[in-house]
Amino acid sequence: MSLLGGGIFKGMAVTLRNFVGSYFKKERLVTNDYAWQPEGDSELPQRASEYPKEQGEQLSDTTTVTNYSRNFPMLLHDGTEGSNPMDTIRCVACQICERECPPQCIYIEKMYDENGKYIKSPAKFDIDVSVCMSCQICVEVCPFDAIVMNSQFELSTPDRFDGLLLRRDDLLKSNNYYHQIHPEEAAARDQKIADEKAAKEAKKKAAAEAAKKKAAEKSKAEAEVKAKEAEGSAATESDGKQEAAE
Repeated sequence: MSLLGGGIFKGMAVTLRNFVGSYFKKERLVTNDYAWQPEGDSELPQRASEYPKEQGEQLSDTTTVTNYSRNFPMLLHDGTEGSNPMDTIRCVACQICERECPPQCIYIEKMYDENGKYIKSPAKFDIDVSVCMSCQICVEVCPFDAIVMNSQFELSTPDRFDGLLLRRDDLLKSNNYYHQIHPEEAAARDQKIADEKAAKEAKKKAAAEAAKKKAAEKSKAEAEVKAKEAEGSAATESDGKQEAAE
């Protein structure tokens, strides 16, 4: 007959044995299950963003994440390789994602020029890896499709403070990269952006045509009023001359 709650005690015993053993057995000091390990005696990266990109990020033609990967936000830009991503970054630092983030792990500062004028771009965009729960709410609330989920292999680091804070430049990825890891999702998002842009341009064109038509009607009405005034003035002048002749 098994003791009531015996499974709990067995589990706690295993946890205690592993905990104590991690202080005395060298093989327990690091995780051995990951596919990537530092070569030779090299140290682990001190920041989550310093892991090798070819190993740290999924480059697949499917939307299925690989083993050990984790969904994590990234910032999109529409530039190509070699170009300055800040020239084509989609984020305008509206700070909606910062306000809506449940664990409050996003930190944004707006960019200003030398005259203090607001530039629609983030001067600072940090995400705390240790706090982010990959809920994707930031993706859902972004009105500019500037933030989406990446599939990253490794986000651990010996530095549990500054090393777990990913900066703006760490988060920046091209739209081409997004198409590589999530092709269907990226294509649908691009189509949505194109449709919204076309609808906005059509609305703008219709408004311009309406304004042009209104201006033409106003000009025509003013011309008719002037013509009537001219006819009235001519009639008055003719009557005056006729009275003078009599």
